[in-house]
Amino acid sequence: MLNADPLLQRPKLLNTALVARALEGLRPNARTPVEMWQMLTERYVVDLDAAATLLPADEPETHWLPSRD
Repeated sequence: MLNADPLLQRPKLLNTALVARALEGLRPNARTPVEMWQMLTERYVVDLDAAATLLPADEPETHWLPSRD
């Protein structure tokens, strides 16, 4: 996560609609979700809960153990 410079003014995205609008603008430049998170947090002060609902984390595939007979 970025160490924010307190002297640098960045726009605040404090609700899901604003975060969604910003993500649409950043989407053409980001190749991966990681790049999207990085660009979002570098350029804006973001409500991370709102961003997480729109960019959910990739969950690993469940690996089931074989059953015992």
